[in-house]
Amino acid sequence: MRLFGLIGYPLGHSFSASFFNGKFQKEGIAARYKNFPIERIDDFPSLLEQETELSGLNVTVPYKRDIIPFVDILSPTAAAIQAVNTLFIRRGKDNILIEGDNTDVIGFRRSLEQHLRPHHKKALVLGTGGSSRAIHFVLNQLGISFTPVSRKEGKGRITYGDLDRGIIAASPLIINTTPLGMYPGVDTFPRIPYDALGPGHLLFDLVYNPEKTAFLQKGESYGAVCVNGYDMLIYQALASWEIWNKSKEN
Repeated sequence: MRLFGLIGYPLGHSFSASFFNGKFQKEGIAARYKNFPIERIDDFPSLLEQETELSGLNVTVPYKRDIIPFVDILSPTAAAIQAVNTLFIRRGKDNILIEGDNTDVIGFRRSLEQHLRPHHKKALVLGTGGSSRAIHFVLNQLGISFTPVSRKEGKGRITYGDLDRGIIAASPLIINTTPLGMYPGVDTFPRIPYDALGPGHLLFDLVYNPEKTAFLQKGESYGAVCVNGYDMLIYQALASWEIWNKSKEN
């Protein structure tokens, strides 16, 4: 039986196993999906040795960039972003070949496009981790200018301390790519001037558990349109499944 799974740490927040196992059961697919919380990315080779039926993996925080040295072939999208969230594992007689791709691009774009309005021409991207790279890629595709926001100073980005009401007012699209607000840390949230938000703002949170993070709750209280990461999760998961099965046929 084919085995698929998710690597990252921690994984208590993840819905991937329930989603895929439900899909397998409903569609009569002979496969199973497991969470593999690994505390260090250096444990990845051991996982491959122990789980000999592994055919594919999803990759979540904090390993979307750290996994790249273990990948033999990067898709053009993953190479451009330098972040991987999907692995296809080909097992030969004496070797293992790992292909890396990024379906966050598909998931985010399909989800975001449902909510975009003509005035959403400028964005703030909160966080500069592996997940943010897919968001940058999509915003560039859509012609939306953006400014990354980080806790640390750096080229081409600003810090949370730089944010003021004027910057918020001029940025009708605000995307949270950080894990702030994710279960179990549900009381955490990005520190931005929420009182500068209004009905013209769209807040998009990549976090999907809980359904409404503190970030979205605060935005909603000021009239902003709020979207969580659940649809993005579904779209990227289905894209991963397509990769695993197309690759199987090749």
